[in-house]
Amino acid sequence: MDEMSDEKQSGLSLESHQVVLRPLVTEKGTHLSEQYNQYPFEVHSQASKGDVKRAVEDLWSVRVLSVRTQNRKGKPRRHRTSRGYRKDWKKAIVELHEDDRISFF
Repeated sequence: MDEMSDEKQSGLSLESHQVVLRPLVTEKGTHLSEQYNQYPFEVHSQASKGDVKRAVEDLWSVRVLSVRTQNRKGKPRRHRTSRGYRKDWKKAIVELHEDDRISFF
């Protein structure tokens, strides 16, 4: 019943590999993973927290405790005389059970 309500809210049915686009391997992300067992990912812009939780559990066989999401605005950029913006994107920070780990390398 809960899975069905998640699909109806997002209005979109995505596979696990379509929800999680890539892990964000940065200094801050590495610190979060080592100290707090939290991992940042770039996710599909229309994915809900339930979609992200299900996708991470399916792809890495781990137990997810919580998911926090952020909608990030694209930064202004220019190339020669034209101006534009990078695309907007969605970031998810996933907290795992203390016994579980994800190794990207």
